[in-house]
Amino acid sequence: MTHPKRPVAGRIAKLAAMMGMLLIAGCQNVLPTGGAGVGASGSGVSYLATIRSEHGLPPLTSDGKLERAAAQQAGFMASAGDMGHSTGWGKGFASRMKKNGIAGPAAENVAYGAMSPQKLFSMWMNSSGHRRNMLDPRFGHYGLGSATDGQGRRYWALVLAK
Repeated sequence: MTHPKRPVAGRIAKLAAMMGMLLIAGCQNVLPTGGAGVGASGSGVSYLATIRSEHGLPPLTSDGKLERAAAQQAGFMASAGDMGHSTGWGKGFASRMKKNGIAGPAAENVAYGAMSPQKLFSMWMNSSGHRRNMLDPRFGHYGLGSATDGQGRRYWALVLAK
């Protein structure tokens, strides 16, 4: 798998860094209390329900605002060819939540790669930051979005909120 707009050595380094972020660092972004992507919440409902049930938590409910915010992030990442939480200068996670009418505690998991939802949620559960977001008892709602770039590479975003 290659990354657009980078020399080969840069692509390899970037891919290694992204995998490290996904598997180890837990690509998280939490908002304290106080390109176009596609909504994919339906494909995540059973995985999230199982994950939370196994840890004594109630299931999450799909939410249109959260799905829109997740789809926006997935679409931006696909159009930029880069995985992250920002959509440009001054347009980070908190700004996107506010623009979508989402208040209170919220968190986001992002990922990159051609994988099934089952593999995606398994990877997030094996990453402490992503796991913490999905098991946060403050959250009752979620939105999942994905987008594919012109090269067929898939980007994912999961937004969780109260």
